[in-house]
Amino acid sequence: MSEPVRLSKRLAALLPCSRSEAEQYIEGGWVRVDGQVVEEPHFRVQHEKIELDPEARLTELVPVTLLLHKPAGHTSPQALVNAASHWHDDPSGIRVLKRHFSQLTPAVPLEPAASGLLVYSQDWRVTRKLAEDERLIEVEVTVEVQGEVSPAQLALLMRDTDTRGQPLPTVKASLNSSGDGRSKLRFAIKGVHPGLIAYVCDRAGLQILSMKRIRIGRVPMT
Repeated sequence: MSEPVRLSKRLAALLPCSRSEAEQYIEGGWVRVDGQVVEEPHFRVQHEKIELDPEARLTELVPVTLLLHKPAGHTSPQALVNAASHWHDDPSGIRVLKRHFSQLTPAVPLEPAASGLLVYSQDWRVTRKLAEDERLIEVEVTVEVQGEVSPAQLALLMRDTDTRGQPLPTVKASLNSSGDGRSKLRFAIKGVHPGLIAYVCDRAGLQILSMKRIRIGRVPMT
């Protein structure tokens, strides 16, 4: 019996094509082994049936940036970034590949207990841009608090210094709704960091019930 060989080597011999082109086909999700898509060029094959998708094309496999709607309280949100959680109505038109879920870097940190929009990227240019422009990017967060919010408390939320007189990022807060013993606030903040919203709410005597980030810059969660 012949020894098992790398899938890329077998495909290169079957087509024929170069080994690098074979690897590109495989990583692009165009190759089936006994009817199952295999995306690993190093996968070992022997007598299996190797098929190339008739629609296969050699295109550059560019790094992707992914957005996640994080559930509240989830301590390992990156574990949710996988093919199973992919939005069926994703308008990008990008074919989902295994390689899209490796070497992801989180950007724009979110409160651990909060829900809402998270960003993960394979593109160092994206993560660097988000880090460099952190003070310029406005994020929008909705916060549900216990009880009603008075005008004085609303003004205190927007005070631009802490208790020691040190400057804070500019906070724009507004009351969205109130009733049934709770109120919903909307925050729009540039340069927000984890703990800031919790701090200003505590300073105003407000107990947070839930928090959701619904926008980062010009990208809304919707």
